[in-house]
Amino acid sequence: MDETPRHINDVLNELVEKISNNNSMGHVLDVLHERGFGILIFLFALPMAIPVPVPPGVNLLFSVPLLLLTFQQIYGAQKPWLPNSIRRKEINAEKLSFMVAGSQKWLDRLSVFIRPRMGWMTQGAFSHLIGLFGFVFSLCICVPVPMTNTVPSLAVLLMAVGILMRDGFAVLMGMIIGSGWIALLATLGIAGFKALINTIISA
Repeated sequence: MDETPRHINDVLNELVEKISNNNSMGHVLDVLHERGFGILIFLFALPMAIPVPVPPGVNLLFSVPLLLLTFQQIYGAQKPWLPNSIRRKEINAEKLSFMVAGSQKWLDRLSVFIRPRMGWMTQGAFSHLIGLFGFVFSLCICVPVPMTNTVPSLAVLLMAVGILMRDGFAVLMGMIIGSGWIALLATLGIAGFKALINTIISA
């Protein structure tokens, strides 16, 4: 896959087509090249961005790979690295195709707002910063509190799509949304802690 900005649906459809005969994770990484970070982060963040309750532990299933990938971005890796045990694992091409097909209408609507612009914010030195924000947001996804994973996952998703489509504005919006969510949780947490302390003192 080249680095030319394209519609996210085109990138996903090409991915599904190319892994139809060899669907190991390692082959997927080889096919994706530098786009690997954006597309893999997108695929792992997408299920958690859907605003529905998930069973305990599912958040870790998706957040741990996100942590691994975003840490590599912080480090400055040019291509995603995964252990051989994971590279050898097979991806269910049928399920991937179903998920891609189901998301296309929403991505079509999203493409009205996401398009190539401010490309300098999606590569180079900014990749380290994107990785740092993504890592922090992925830590939030790890927290096993129902319905709190959607917003940070959406933030990670926006940054991943921004990388794929060279849309620096989408990356920036992802950073703002995720940071705002963390600030809100921190504010509520501090307020709750103060209320608890006041209740104990008043008792």
